[in-house]
Amino acid sequence: MSTRRTVLVVEDNDANFALMQRLLESTGLWTIVRATRVTEAEAELARGKPAAMLLDLDLPDTDGLTLARRVKADAALRDIPIVVVSASVMKQERDRAEAAGCEYFVEKPFDIDRLRSVVAEAAGPSPA
Repeated sequence: MSTRRTVLVVEDNDANFALMQRLLESTGLWTIVRATRVTEAEAELARGKPAAMLLDLDLPDTDGLTLARRVKADAALRDIPIVVVSASVMKQERDRAEAAGCEYFVEKPFDIDRLRSVVAEAAGPSPA
């Protein structure tokens, strides 16, 4: 019997979060934990290390890349794969995300299969 891996989704938009949660949890591979602000995400990270983090860039309390830089600067957290999920299609935004340590970038509106495959690659195989 396999255990679900935890994925932290940092997304303040309720509709976007609900869609991601439904699409990812329906696979039976992941349990989704939500944070709507950087401060909430930091509290979740202090509670436990997720297999991956999905990150919106436009958050109410600060830029999502600020959180990405903090995670990558923390020795205990830096190996968490970060998937940016953003409506921005500009190359500069992708470059900024990469410079902040984000390994993946998925554009909104996202393709369902692409989102699932990127999360699967980022989070790795489910533990047995």
